[in-house]
Amino acid sequence: MRLEGNSAIPEAQRLLASLPHAMVLLEDGLTIAALNPAAEQFFGQSARRLIGTRLRDIMTISDRRLLDRLSDSEAPVSAREVVVQLKGRGARRIDINVAPVADSPGWQVVTLHDNTAADALGDDPGAPDDAVLRGPEIMAHEIKNPLAGIRGAAQLLARKIGERDRALTDLITGEVDRIANLIERMQKLSGRTAPPVEACNLHEAARRAIDVMNAAEGVRPTFRLVEEFDPSLPPVLGSPDGLVQVLINLLTNAVDACKNAEEPRVTIRTRFASGLQLQIAEDGAPLRLPIEVRISDNGPGIDPAMRDHIFEPFVTSKNSGQGLGLPLVRKLVRDMNGRVTHDRDEENGLTHFRIHLPLAPQARARTLESRP
Repeated sequence: MRLEGNSAIPEAQRLLASLPHAMVLLEDGLTIAALNPAAEQFFGQSARRLIGTRLRDIMTISDRRLLDRLSDSEAPVSAREVVVQLKGRGARRIDINVAPVADSPGWQVVTLHDNTAADALGDDPGAPDDAVLRGPEIMAHEIKNPLAGIRGAAQLLARKIGERDRALTDLITGEVDRIANLIERMQKLSGRTAPPVEACNLHEAARRAIDVMNAAEGVRPTFRLVEEFDPSLPPVLGSPDGLVQVLINLLTNAVDACKNAEEPRVTIRTRFASGLQLQIAEDGAPLRLPIEVRISDNGPGIDPAMRDHIFEPFVTSKNSGQGLGLPLVRKLVRDMNGRVTHDRDEENGLTHFRIHLPLAPQARARTLESRP
Protein backbone atom coordinates (compact mmCIF):
# COMPACT_ATOMS: atom_id res chain seq x y z
CA MET A 1 0.00 0.00 0.00
CA ARG A 2 1.37 3.41 -0.97
CA LEU A 3 0.24 6.83 0.23
CA GLU A 4 0.57 9.80 -2.14
CA GLY A 5 2.00 13.03 -0.73
CA ASN A 6 4.79 14.10 1.58
CA SER A 7 7.49 11.45 1.81
CA ALA A 8 7.71 12.12 5.57
CA ILE A 9 4.22 10.71 6.12
CA PRO A 10 4.40 7.47 8.19
CA GLU A 11 3.88 4.26 6.26
CA ALA A 12 0.32 2.90 5.98
CA GLN A 13 0.98 -0.12 8.19
CA ARG A 14 2.01 2.12 11.08
CA LEU A 15 -1.00 4.39 10.55
CA LEU A 16 -3.39 1.43 10.68
CA ALA A 17 -1.74 0.14 13.84
CA SER A 18 -2.31 3.53 15.49
CA LEU A 19 -6.04 3.69 14.78
CA PRO A 20 -8.28 3.29 17.86
CA HIS A 21 -10.99 1.46 15.88
CA ALA A 22 -10.81 -2.20 14.95
CA MET A 23 -9.94 -2.77 11.29
CA VAL A 24 -9.94 -6.18 9.59
CA LEU A 25 -8.85 -7.10 6.07
CA LEU A 26 -10.86 -9.98 4.60
CA GLU A 27 -9.93 -12.07 1.60
CA ASP A 28 -12.34 -14.06 -0.51
CA GLY A 29 -14.70 -16.13 1.65
CA LEU A 30 -14.72 -13.59 4.51
CA THR A 31 -11.45 -15.02 5.83
CA ILE A 32 -9.28 -12.78 7.97
CA ALA A 33 -6.04 -11.86 6.20
CA ALA A 34 -4.81 -9.04 8.45
CA LEU A 35 -5.98 -6.87 11.36
CA ASN A 36 -4.73 -4.03 13.54
CA PRO A 37 -4.05 -4.12 17.34
CA ALA A 38 -7.43 -2.56 18.11
CA ALA A 39 -9.09 -5.49 16.32
CA GLU A 40 -7.03 -7.95 18.36
CA GLN A 41 -8.36 -6.25 21.48
CA PHE A 42 -11.92 -6.25 20.11
CA PHE A 43 -11.88 -10.00 19.49
CA GLY A 44 -9.75 -10.77 22.55
CA GLN A 45 -7.31 -12.85 20.47
CA SER A 46 -3.93 -12.34 18.86
CA ALA A 47 -3.43 -11.76 15.15
CA ARG A 48 -1.53 -15.04 14.91
CA ARG A 49 -4.63 -16.96 16.04
CA LEU A 50 -7.09 -14.92 14.00
CA ILE A 51 -5.41 -14.78 10.59
CA GLY A 52 -6.84 -17.53 8.41
CA THR A 53 -10.04 -17.75 10.48
CA ARG A 54 -13.40 -17.11 8.89
CA LEU A 55 -15.16 -14.08 10.32
CA ARG A 56 -18.35 -16.06 10.98
CA ASP A 57 -16.42 -18.50 13.19
CA ILE A 58 -15.58 -15.79 15.72
CA MET A 59 -18.45 -13.31 15.24
CA THR A 60 -22.08 -14.36 14.83
CA ILE A 61 -24.40 -11.85 13.13
CA SER A 62 -28.09 -12.52 13.63
CA ASP A 63 -29.29 -10.05 10.96
CA ARG A 64 -29.71 -12.18 7.83
CA ARG A 65 -29.86 -9.15 5.52
CA LEU A 66 -26.50 -7.93 6.78
CA LEU A 67 -25.00 -11.39 6.26
CA ASP A 68 -26.20 -11.39 2.67
CA ARG A 69 -24.69 -7.95 2.09
CA LEU A 70 -21.36 -9.01 3.55
CA SER A 71 -21.24 -11.97 1.18
CA ASP A 72 -21.31 -9.53 -1.74
CA SER A 73 -17.65 -8.49 -1.77
CA GLU A 74 -18.26 -5.76 -4.33
CA ALA A 75 -20.91 -3.85 -2.34
CA PRO A 76 -20.11 -1.39 0.45
CA VAL A 77 -22.04 -1.94 3.68
CA SER A 78 -22.70 0.38 6.61
CA ALA A 79 -24.83 -0.64 9.59
CA ARG A 80 -25.31 0.86 13.04
CA GLU A 81 -26.29 -0.68 16.38
CA VAL A 82 -25.89 -4.27 15.16
CA VAL A 83 -26.00 -6.94 17.87
CA VAL A 84 -23.34 -9.62 17.37
CA GLN A 85 -22.02 -12.52 19.45
CA LEU A 86 -18.23 -12.67 19.81
CA LYS A 87 -16.73 -16.06 20.50
CA GLY A 88 -15.83 -16.22 24.17
CA ARG A 89 -16.84 -12.60 24.82
CA GLY A 90 -20.62 -12.56 24.63
CA ALA A 91 -22.96 -10.07 22.99
CA ARG A 92 -21.79 -6.72 21.61
CA ARG A 93 -23.63 -3.84 19.99
CA ILE A 94 -21.46 -2.48 17.19
CA ASP A 95 -21.30 -0.19 14.18
CA ILE A 96 -19.86 -1.97 11.15
CA ASN A 97 -18.58 -0.56 7.87
CA VAL A 98 -17.42 -2.75 4.99
CA ALA A 99 -15.85 -1.58 1.75
CA PRO A 100 -14.36 -3.47 -1.21
CA VAL A 101 -10.62 -3.06 -1.74
CA ALA A 102 -9.91 -1.20 -4.95
CA ASP A 103 -8.47 -3.34 -7.76
CA SER A 104 -8.56 -6.45 -5.53
CA PRO A 105 -11.67 -8.54 -6.35
CA GLY A 106 -13.02 -10.51 -3.38
CA TRP A 107 -11.14 -8.45 -0.79
CA GLN A 108 -12.89 -6.26 1.79
CA VAL A 109 -11.84 -3.94 4.59
CA VAL A 110 -14.04 -3.93 7.71
CA THR A 111 -14.20 -1.31 10.45
CA LEU A 112 -15.82 -2.26 13.77
CA HIS A 113 -16.80 0.15 16.52
CA ASP A 114 -17.91 -1.33 19.85
CA ASN A 115 -20.84 0.73 21.13
CA THR A 116 -21.21 -1.56 24.14
CA ALA A 117 -17.91 -0.28 25.49
CA ALA A 118 -18.66 3.25 24.29
CA ASP A 119 -21.77 3.39 26.44
CA ALA A 120 -19.73 2.62 29.52
CA LEU A 121 -16.89 4.89 28.46
CA GLY A 122 -19.07 7.81 27.48
CA ASP A 123 -19.57 10.94 29.54
CA ASP A 124 -23.02 11.62 30.94
CA PRO A 125 -22.74 14.70 33.16
CA GLY A 126 -26.48 14.82 33.53
CA ALA A 127 -26.73 11.31 34.99
CA PRO A 128 -28.53 11.07 38.33
CA ASP A 129 -25.85 9.01 40.08
CA ASP A 130 -23.91 12.07 41.24
CA ALA A 131 -26.95 13.29 43.11
CA VAL A 132 -27.65 9.85 44.56
CA LEU A 133 -24.08 9.52 45.79
CA ARG A 134 -24.42 12.66 47.90
CA GLY A 135 -25.74 10.51 50.75
CA PRO A 136 -22.27 10.29 52.36
CA GLU A 137 -22.23 14.10 52.51
CA ILE A 138 -25.23 13.96 54.85
CA MET A 139 -23.81 11.05 56.87
CA ALA A 140 -20.22 12.33 57.07
CA HIS A 141 -20.48 13.67 60.60
CA GLU A 142 -21.96 10.41 61.95
CA ILE A 143 -19.31 8.33 60.18
CA LYS A 144 -16.28 10.41 61.12
CA ASN A 145 -16.97 10.23 64.86
CA PRO A 146 -16.76 6.41 65.15
CA LEU A 147 -13.80 6.41 62.76
CA ALA A 148 -11.90 8.63 65.18
CA GLY A 149 -12.72 6.19 67.99
CA ILE A 150 -11.50 3.23 65.94
CA ARG A 151 -8.26 5.00 65.13
CA GLY A 152 -7.64 5.86 68.76
CA ALA A 153 -8.35 2.30 69.89
CA ALA A 154 -5.94 0.94 67.27
CA GLN A 155 -3.21 3.29 68.46
CA LEU A 156 -3.71 2.19 72.08
CA LEU A 157 -3.70 -1.45 71.03
CA ALA A 158 -0.45 -0.94 69.12
CA ARG A 159 1.30 -0.05 72.37
CA LYS A 160 0.34 -3.36 73.99
CA ILE A 161 1.21 -5.84 71.26
CA GLY A 162 4.47 -7.11 69.85
CA GLU A 163 6.21 -5.88 66.72
CA ARG A 164 5.00 -8.96 64.86
CA ASP A 165 1.33 -7.98 65.11
CA ARG A 166 1.79 -4.25 64.74
CA ALA A 167 1.30 -4.44 60.98
CA LEU A 168 -2.39 -5.13 61.62
CA THR A 169 -2.85 -2.03 63.80
CA ASP A 170 -0.95 0.00 61.22
CA LEU A 171 -3.34 -1.34 58.58
CA ILE A 172 -6.34 -0.29 60.72
CA THR A 173 -5.09 3.25 61.29
CA GLY A 174 -4.08 3.59 57.65
CA GLU A 175 -7.48 2.45 56.45
CA VAL A 176 -9.28 4.77 58.90
CA ASP A 177 -7.27 7.70 57.53
CA ARG A 178 -7.99 6.65 53.95
CA ILE A 179 -11.73 6.30 54.60
CA ALA A 180 -11.81 9.68 56.34
CA ASN A 181 -10.12 11.25 53.33
CA LEU A 182 -12.54 9.46 51.03
CA ILE A 183 -15.52 10.82 52.98
CA GLU A 184 -14.16 14.32 52.61
CA ARG A 185 -13.93 13.76 48.87
CA MET A 186 -17.44 12.33 48.69
CA GLN A 187 -18.74 15.42 50.48
CA LYS A 188 -17.65 17.28 47.37
CA LEU A 189 -19.43 14.96 44.93
CA SER A 190 -22.12 17.57 44.41
CA GLY A 191 -19.51 19.78 42.75
CA ARG A 192 -18.44 19.40 39.13
CA THR A 193 -14.74 19.93 39.81
CA ALA A 194 -12.83 16.67 40.08
CA PRO A 195 -10.29 16.36 42.91
CA PRO A 196 -6.61 16.75 42.00
CA VAL A 197 -4.73 13.80 40.54
CA GLU A 198 -1.06 12.86 40.70
CA ALA A 199 1.40 10.25 39.51
CA CYS A 200 0.51 6.93 41.19
CA ASN A 201 2.18 3.56 41.45
CA LEU A 202 -0.61 1.26 40.33
CA HIS A 203 0.88 -1.83 41.93
CA GLU A 204 1.25 -0.15 45.32
CA ALA A 205 -2.48 0.63 45.21
CA ALA A 206 -3.25 -2.95 44.17
CA ARG A 207 -1.06 -4.36 46.92
CA ARG A 208 -2.79 -2.19 49.50
CA ALA A 209 -6.24 -3.25 48.29
CA ILE A 210 -5.26 -6.93 48.42
CA ASP A 211 -3.89 -6.54 51.96
CA VAL A 212 -7.13 -4.92 53.12
CA MET A 213 -9.21 -7.63 51.48
CA ASN A 214 -7.10 -10.44 52.93
CA ALA A 215 -7.34 -8.90 56.39
CA ALA A 216 -11.14 -9.08 56.26
CA GLU A 217 -12.53 -11.87 58.41
CA GLY A 218 -13.12 -15.14 56.59
CA VAL A 219 -11.91 -13.95 53.19
CA ARG A 220 -8.42 -15.46 53.00
CA PRO A 221 -9.33 -19.18 53.02
CA THR A 222 -12.36 -19.00 50.73
CA PHE A 223 -10.83 -18.33 47.32
CA ARG A 224 -7.64 -18.35 45.27
CA LEU A 225 -6.19 -14.99 44.29
CA VAL A 226 -4.04 -14.90 41.16
CA GLU A 227 -1.80 -11.88 40.54
CA GLU A 228 -0.62 -11.15 37.01
CA PHE A 229 1.26 -7.87 37.29
CA ASP A 230 3.39 -6.25 34.60
CA PRO A 231 6.25 -4.73 36.65
CA SER A 232 7.32 -2.55 33.71
CA LEU A 233 4.22 -0.34 33.85
CA PRO A 234 4.99 3.35 34.41
CA PRO A 235 3.08 5.57 36.88
CA VAL A 236 -0.55 6.35 36.07
CA LEU A 237 -2.40 9.62 36.58
CA GLY A 238 -4.88 9.17 39.40
CA SER A 239 -5.66 9.35 43.08
CA PRO A 240 -3.82 6.87 45.35
CA ASP A 241 -6.71 6.63 47.83
CA GLY A 242 -9.29 6.54 45.06
CA LEU A 243 -7.47 3.70 43.30
CA VAL A 244 -7.33 1.67 46.51
CA GLN A 245 -11.06 2.15 47.08
CA VAL A 246 -11.91 1.20 43.49
CA LEU A 247 -9.83 -1.97 43.67
CA ILE A 248 -11.23 -2.95 47.08
CA ASN A 249 -14.77 -2.61 45.75
CA LEU A 250 -14.11 -4.63 42.60
CA LEU A 251 -12.08 -7.33 44.37
CA THR A 252 -14.72 -7.70 47.08
CA ASN A 253 -17.45 -7.99 44.45
CA ALA A 254 -15.41 -10.61 42.58
CA VAL A 255 -14.91 -12.67 45.74
CA ASP A 256 -18.62 -12.53 46.50
CA ALA A 257 -19.54 -13.42 42.91
CA CYS A 258 -17.51 -16.64 42.83
CA LYS A 259 -18.02 -17.82 46.42
CA ASN A 260 -20.25 -20.71 45.31
CA ALA A 261 -17.93 -21.88 42.52
CA GLU A 262 -16.32 -25.29 42.91
CA GLU A 263 -12.87 -23.66 43.02
CA PRO A 264 -13.41 -19.91 43.60
CA ARG A 265 -10.75 -17.89 41.80
CA VAL A 266 -10.15 -14.15 41.41
CA THR A 267 -7.47 -12.76 39.10
CA ILE A 268 -6.06 -9.23 39.10
CA ARG A 269 -4.00 -8.36 36.04
CA THR A 270 -2.21 -5.20 34.88
CA ARG A 271 -0.99 -4.55 31.35
CA PHE A 272 -0.57 -2.10 28.49
CA ALA A 273 -3.68 -1.93 26.29
CA SER A 274 -4.08 0.02 23.06
CA GLY A 275 -7.11 1.49 21.37
CA LEU A 276 -8.90 3.48 24.10
CA GLN A 277 -8.82 7.25 24.11
CA LEU A 278 -10.96 10.19 25.22
CA GLN A 279 -11.44 13.59 23.63
CA ILE A 280 -11.09 15.50 26.90
CA ALA A 281 -7.47 16.62 27.05
CA GLU A 282 -6.98 20.29 27.93
CA ASP A 283 -5.20 21.02 24.66
CA GLY A 284 -7.96 19.32 22.67
CA ALA A 285 -5.79 16.33 21.78
CA PRO A 286 -7.08 12.82 22.47
CA LEU A 287 -6.20 11.47 25.91
CA ARG A 288 -5.10 7.87 25.63
CA LEU A 289 -5.88 5.31 28.33
CA PRO A 290 -3.13 2.74 27.73
CA ILE A 291 -2.99 1.14 31.20
CA GLU A 292 -5.51 -1.59 32.02
CA VAL A 293 -6.31 -3.23 35.34
CA ARG A 294 -8.51 -6.29 34.91
CA ILE A 295 -10.24 -8.05 37.79
CA SER A 296 -11.79 -11.39 36.85
CA ASP A 297 -13.77 -14.04 38.70
CA ASN A 298 -15.08 -17.48 37.78
CA GLY A 299 -18.55 -16.96 39.22
CA PRO A 300 -21.80 -17.38 37.25
CA GLY A 301 -21.74 -13.79 36.00
CA ILE A 302 -24.19 -10.91 36.12
CA ASP A 303 -27.82 -11.44 35.15
CA PRO A 304 -27.96 -10.51 31.42
CA ALA A 305 -30.98 -8.30 32.12
CA MET A 306 -28.86 -6.20 34.50
CA ARG A 307 -25.57 -6.00 32.60
CA ASP A 308 -26.33 -2.68 30.92
CA HIS A 309 -27.36 -1.08 34.22
CA ILE A 310 -24.85 -2.23 36.83
CA PHE A 311 -23.17 1.17 37.08
CA GLU A 312 -26.50 2.83 37.87
CA PRO A 313 -27.44 3.58 41.50
CA PHE A 314 -29.56 1.03 43.39
CA VAL A 315 -29.03 -1.71 40.79
CA THR A 316 -27.85 -4.81 42.66
CA SER A 317 -28.34 -8.58 42.72
CA LYS A 318 -27.32 -8.88 46.38
CA ASN A 319 -30.04 -9.31 48.98
CA SER A 320 -28.21 -6.99 51.35
CA GLY A 321 -26.67 -4.73 48.71
CA GLN A 322 -27.42 -1.06 48.34
CA GLY A 323 -26.40 -0.78 44.69
CA LEU A 324 -23.99 2.11 45.30
CA GLY A 325 -20.63 0.31 45.07
CA LEU A 326 -20.25 0.27 41.28
CA PRO A 327 -21.64 3.80 40.77
CA LEU A 328 -19.01 4.97 43.25
CA VAL A 329 -16.35 3.01 41.36
CA ARG A 330 -17.37 4.70 38.12
CA LYS A 331 -17.35 8.14 39.74
CA LEU A 332 -13.90 7.67 41.28
CA VAL A 333 -12.43 6.30 38.04
CA ARG A 334 -13.89 9.15 35.99
CA ASP A 335 -12.45 11.65 38.45
CA MET A 336 -9.07 10.25 37.37
CA ASN A 337 -9.97 10.68 33.66
CA GLY A 338 -10.21 6.91 33.45
CA ARG A 339 -13.02 4.58 32.48
CA VAL A 340 -14.37 1.27 33.81
CA THR A 341 -16.13 -1.41 31.75
CA HIS A 342 -17.20 -5.00 32.18
CA ASP A 343 -17.71 -8.00 29.92
CA ARG A 344 -18.51 -11.70 30.19
CA ASP A 345 -16.42 -14.51 28.71
CA GLU A 346 -18.99 -17.31 28.46
CA GLU A 347 -16.57 -19.75 26.86
CA ASN A 348 -14.20 -19.68 29.85
CA GLY A 349 -16.84 -18.85 32.47
CA LEU A 350 -15.23 -15.56 33.53
CA THR A 351 -16.51 -12.08 34.35
CA HIS A 352 -14.07 -9.23 33.73
CA PHE A 353 -14.08 -5.70 35.09
CA ARG A 354 -11.54 -3.46 33.36
CA ILE A 355 -10.20 -0.11 34.52
CA HIS A 356 -8.46 1.99 31.87
CA LEU A 357 -6.20 4.80 33.09
CA PRO A 358 -3.99 7.49 31.52
CA LEU A 359 -0.27 7.71 32.02
CA ALA A 360 1.21 10.30 34.36
CA PRO A 361 2.49 13.28 32.31
CA GLN A 362 6.17 12.39 32.76
CA ALA A 363 5.58 8.78 31.72
CA ARG A 364 3.47 9.95 28.77
CA ALA A 365 6.27 12.21 27.57
CA ARG A 366 8.82 9.41 27.82
CA THR A 367 6.51 7.10 25.88
CA LEU A 368 6.15 9.65 23.07
CA GLU A 369 9.92 10.26 22.97
CA SER A 370 10.58 6.52 22.69
CA ARG A 371 8.41 6.09 19.61
CA PRO A 372 10.37 5.59 16.41
